[in-house]
Amino acid sequence: MNNSSFGKGVLFAVGGFSVWGFLPLYWRLLAVIDPIHILAYRILGSLLVTGIILAANRNFQWLRIFKEARKAALAVLAGFVLCLNWGLYIWAVNKGHAIEASLGYFINPLVSIVLGLLFFREKLKPLQWAAFGCVCTGVLILTILSGSVPWIALALAVSFGMYGLLKKTITLSALESLGTETLATAPLGLLLLFFSFNGTSPRFGFQNLSYLPALPAHVLVPLAFCGALSALPLYCFGQGAKLLPLSTLGFFQILSPTIQFIVGIFILGEYFPRQYYFAYSFIWLAVILHILSLRNQGPNIPLGPETAAKESK
Repeated sequence: MNNSSFGKGVLFAVGGFSVWGFLPLYWRLLAVIDPIHILAYRILGSLLVTGIILAANRNFQWLRIFKEARKAALAVLAGFVLCLNWGLYIWAVNKGHAIEASLGYFINPLVSIVLGLLFFREKLKPLQWAAFGCVCTGVLILTILSGSVPWIALALAVSFGMYGLLKKTITLSALESLGTETLATAPLGLLLLFFSFNGTSPRFGFQNLSYLPALPAHVLVPLAFCGALSALPLYCFGQGAKLLPLSTLGFFQILSPTIQFIVGIFILGEYFPRQYYFAYSFIWLAVILHILSLRNQGPNIPLGPETAAKESK
């Protein structure tokens, strides 16, 4: 790997993870819209943008996956798990839980390791066992201090971990994967657009979109970029994954939840008691141990296509 390729990889990785890190600010711009509708716009917008990019490159091979029953079923299931992750993240940020959401992406790599152990009988290294122990300790302390289990963080980590698990059996590029998953869930996106969940019971009908013309420009314009803001960081991540060793990319992966954490405290002004830092110190130690464990895999091991699937957030 030459210095030029490494430098480009760093720029792509930093760019992609930075966009994901600042996404809470973007979702807050859309806070006046029902989170279910934001999810619907994101699904359909992502399909539109990704479809255009792939078509412009004359790439239609990704559609063939739907001709194979097993792969099609996995793509559909992965798409619905991704939508669950997306929807929960949007809801959490707009309900004032951006800090807890960032915790989910701090511990996600460790959840993925455990899923690999359970489903693929992968072996954990001593540092990875230590990291997992630190995560469990941090979550336990946080539960005791707050009086409740950090279910948002755990749900985000587990759902994205399961998403990665499903994708491990499908060899598509990052954009191709996003195309198949959003195409599979497009009917759900269309359905959600016509539902309203305000009030005591859900309502269905075209009248539930009547708010669109009344949206101010500072909401309507960002809404139009839902798809682009899903595809752009994903593209950057995919390029960085091709150009950087696993250990280097693993280091940059902490950039996204770190930015989210800082944004939640200093920009969104979310409440974070000082004693919580004690619990989070175990989480951050776990991240460091995980990165150190990646270094032992060698300096020039690139990420495979199944790993380049960072479409969450």
